[in-house]
Amino acid sequence: MHCSCVWSSRALSPALLPRLLSHAGCWAPGTKPRGIWSSPRRLASAVETTQPIPLPSQARVVICGGGIVGTSVAYHLAKLGWTEIVLLEQGRLGAGTTRLCAGIVSVAKPISIECKMADYSNSLYEHLEEETGVKTAQYSLSEVSKLHPLVNIHDLVGALHLPGDAVVSPPDVNHALATAAAGHGVQIHERTTVNHVMMEKGHVTAVETDRGAIECEYFVNCAGQWAYELGQASETKVSVPLHGCEHFYLLSKPLPEPLQPSTPVVMDMDGRIYVRAWQGGVLSGGFEKNPKPIFTEGRNQLEIQTMQEDWDHFEPMLSALLRRMPELEVCEIQQLVNCPESFTPDMRCLMGETPGVHGYFVLAGMNASGLAFAGGAGKYLAEWMTYGYPTANVWPLDIKRFGNLQSSRTFLRHRVMEVMREFPRWDFQTGRQWMEKHGFERAKYFIPAGKDLLSLDASKTFYKPDWFDIVGAEVKCCKEAVCVIDMSSFTKFELTSTDDQALALLQHLCANDLDVPVGHIVHTGMLNERGGYENDCSVVRVKKNSFFIISPTDQQVHCWSWLKKHMPDDPQLHLEDVSWKYTALNLIGPRAMDVLGELSYVSMTPEHFPSLFCKEMSVGYANGIRVMSMTHTGEPGFMLYIPIEYALHVYNEVMSVGQKYGIRNAGYYALRSLRIEKFFAFWGQDLDPFTTPLECGREFRVKFDTDIDFLGRASLLHQRQEGVSRRFIMLVLEDHDTELDLWPWWGEPIYRNGELCGTTTSSAYSYTLERHVCLGFVSPPSLDGSPAAVTPDFINRGDYEVDIAGQRYPAKAKLYPFSSLFAQQRRRKDEMELSNFQGK
Repeated sequence: MHCSCVWSSRALSPALLPRLLSHAGCWAPGTKPRGIWSSPRRLASAVETTQPIPLPSQARVVICGGGIVGTSVAYHLAKLGWTEIVLLEQGRLGAGTTRLCAGIVSVAKPISIECKMADYSNSLYEHLEEETGVKTAQYSLSEVSKLHPLVNIHDLVGALHLPGDAVVSPPDVNHALATAAAGHGVQIHERTTVNHVMMEKGHVTAVETDRGAIECEYFVNCAGQWAYELGQASETKVSVPLHGCEHFYLLSKPLPEPLQPSTPVVMDMDGRIYVRAWQGGVLSGGFEKNPKPIFTEGRNQLEIQTMQEDWDHFEPMLSALLRRMPELEVCEIQQLVNCPESFTPDMRCLMGETPGVHGYFVLAGMNASGLAFAGGAGKYLAEWMTYGYPTANVWPLDIKRFGNLQSSRTFLRHRVMEVMREFPRWDFQTGRQWMEKHGFERAKYFIPAGKDLLSLDASKTFYKPDWFDIVGAEVKCCKEAVCVIDMSSFTKFELTSTDDQALALLQHLCANDLDVPVGHIVHTGMLNERGGYENDCSVVRVKKNSFFIISPTDQQVHCWSWLKKHMPDDPQLHLEDVSWKYTALNLIGPRAMDVLGELSYVSMTPEHFPSLFCKEMSVGYANGIRVMSMTHTGEPGFMLYIPIEYALHVYNEVMSVGQKYGIRNAGYYALRSLRIEKFFAFWGQDLDPFTTPLECGREFRVKFDTDIDFLGRASLLHQRQEGVSRRFIMLVLEDHDTELDLWPWWGEPIYRNGELCGTTTSSAYSYTLERHVCLGFVSPPSLDGSPAAVTPDFINRGDYEVDIAGQRYPAKAKLYPFSSLFAQQRRRKDEMELSNFQGK
């Protein structure tokens, strides 16, 4: 399918944007930036000129990097009232990748937080011209009637016009940001190299430069290409997982009929290119299918300035350009520019405070969208540093989403060769074998004998996938027999104390009551002061003063940091990450109790082993197995947390004994289907730091009936009194043909009575209901500008539709799962036919 985006807008609804898997390039002509140093409005007190101004001996915050990202952070901190801000640049302001930026600011980004950042950037850059008098050369295209004279449309099935986007001059935007920041008291020093950041007891204390040291409380790494090396140069190494790649753009000479500056930018998604007008000709770059990683062993300024052109490497993009605009074949080429760009393991930028070092913040890894993101990203990071949190959910960009596994230079080199060429929904193949989650290998599904592995692995479609029947068989086995799902990737911590310190900490951090008898399991959220989820976990009280905490895989770094942040300095309180010490097997299905009963010689029936209970047992020859009566899906079964040295033995024993009960392996696609049809929300996908228990139907997991002053209690009490302004619901699609129609994946707009009211956060096919099920949040329209409360009547009396790629499908909304249907799924009799479960 061929498609082209002809744009210039923020007019597109953010609810539609996550489905637009578009990438705006960020490479541009090597024009010399105008720079503050040559501006008529010289900032003599803030920016050094010929004679370097001495560095201050101390500051509140030091920012490393004088590109558009660093100056944006400085500007926004100053706007929020910060003083004693020092910005350091090793060369000249804006002389790095900022000067190589294509100047495109578009809100068409894969995820909503990126759309918000780009939208804010667009508004900011226009406002800066009014604030500073520095022209940013922003061209509004809202009045363009004829979109583009050169685009070949014969093979297109659709296009998108975004008439509010802009093309700006990156050096001038950089200049404007620095001018505005200096006007608010920011000190800017060029030709000053940061050598390393000094720390004491996990806190930033000073920055050592080639011109002396600056004592400070905060440090912000906006070093772009050098951000990784700068992190490694700190006294305590800071992981900034990004890697450089060569990037190319072509500059043409003016066309016979020169293109006007207001000509819309064209993005050809299939050709992987963008084209914009430039000095009467065109500037065209894109994303290669075979990227060339660079600087694995470090880099220097000279290498960046002398990167060579490579026409053979650029040829596929040149061919795509000529297919989309054949008239350019007669155009004379002026230059092919090779410039570096840094990329992260998931094509999303790195933002936030680093784990383990208080006061060390990062904003880097812009993935060729630095201009589009810099304004919004700088704003959110400044809010984070000021208030302790940004005003939007930035978890998809939080640097704590990565762990040590993603910091290896070898891993980063291999991943950057792939990350630019894949759609965000597909699984990456580098640095892994099956399905990756936070560096762990997880099976998606298990291919039966006789199936072609390669054809399934290459099946990338937004329609019905080739694995549909395989996953369906795994789900069927989970419901009617027994399956094993490896869930070892889940985060696992142990919190212990000599007295009641561990309980006191958890009672303060957790919404649910943790003062339960030994052996009991509590599902709870760890909330922030706003009542939003910082973590969603299961906590087992294994001893009076010992707790076993199980969290989602992505929470390993984030949850550790959250716990450490709130732990008192008490040597009697100990937190240990035991994720690597335990293999976790989910034994799911009505026959799970039979399998475990045979292996342990203990009755596993609900009468002897009640729900949400944990016992330490022997399984086969292995001792010390923590067996828990829960499955994370709502199906009957058990979680086995096995000391890793016993893992293979226990797995083999389970599979051997389970043969008579029809046991089989199952993967995470089956798990996803089961949890979504049971209306189970997952943190990081459905839940985030701005979602409260009251908004997602979990008020019953909040200890309102106690006098314990847990974190977020006041906000939840206020919300309970005022009512919630949005609600987590289940939507079951109707009149949707699974065989022929596009599938929902997540991020689809939800309509109520014809009005946009929310977006989906999770989607899966329910093999039980034989329909697609979507989970998501909806909000009532605001009449006077203030949020309106969601009532059950609002949910139940609306006519709902889910928009999938422009086609709306009716849906039935529910506040609770379809429990009556699932109650019909009972355990089969012993004489049931097992051949279906054994793959025969």
